[in-house]
Amino acid sequence: MAKGYVYIMSNIERTTLYIGVTNNINQRVWQHKQGEGSRFTSKYQLTILLYAEEYSTITDAIAREKQLKRWHKEWKWNLIRKQNPDLKDWYPTLRG
Repeated sequence: MAKGYVYIMSNIERTTLYIGVTNNINQRVWQHKQGEGSRFTSKYQLTILLYAEEYSTITDAIAREKQLKRWHKEWKWNLIRKQNPDLKDWYPTLRG
């Protein structure tokens, strides 16, 4: 079974969050950066990868995505800041 990833995107101002799930994080984030990821990310220019988690199955990643989407915005920001305190774009680290 394919791995899965849950990821959180934001805009340059870090005011809007988008939580997504994919089996190919490099390709999916690149699509968001090109304005092709989804209507929501394109509309709000969510091109900064702030956070990601890897799972052994896409099913587990989908379950986590659903859980995170139910969280309060403050909880999501706390999760992001715990791993990415400077709110840097993680995309360059994916391309290693």
